[in-house]
Amino acid sequence: MKRSLRVNERIREAKVLVIDDKGNNLGLMPTEEAVALAKERGLDLVEVASQSEPKVCKIVDYGKYHYQQEKRDRKQKHRSRLKEMKFTIKIGEHDFQTKMKRVRKFLMQGDMVRVSIFFRGREIVHASRGRDLLKRVADELSDIARVDEQPKARGKILQMLLVPTQNQKTG
Repeated sequence: MKRSLRVNERIREAKVLVIDDKGNNLGLMPTEEAVALAKERGLDLVEVASQSEPKVCKIVDYGKYHYQQEKRDRKQKHRSRLKEMKFTIKIGEHDFQTKMKRVRKFLMQGDMVRVSIFFRGREIVHASRGRDLLKRVADELSDIARVDEQPKARGKILQMLLVPTQNQKTG
């Protein structure tokens, strides 16, 4: 997602709301005056909120600001990873607990987890057992996750999506 930020003379608005490098609101002022103020401090005037009216601009070092935005975008991209854990309705208790540990680990890392129940052959007639298994998974993980997509049948697969309740990852 490449965003082009308008900097200094590329800001086309007549007046902008200016925030200085310390985060203080300097108020509404003509763009030329804001650019001159930024140059005087050896910094750049960067448009940070192009959707608002009036446009919001910040006096910052453009290189540093751009780097921080890229870093934040990369972190956001990592945070939205999706993992999948597959179950069958005939799963043994130990296998179930092992898979639950893996799902818990993924959620603790901040990843979303799609839990899938695969029905083989005529097992699909026991769809209620699959729903019960998904409910059990959701109940056991209710302390760290919430169900984002309720269980849905897609052919011979029953799926639900779990997302961490808050950012679990530390560091």
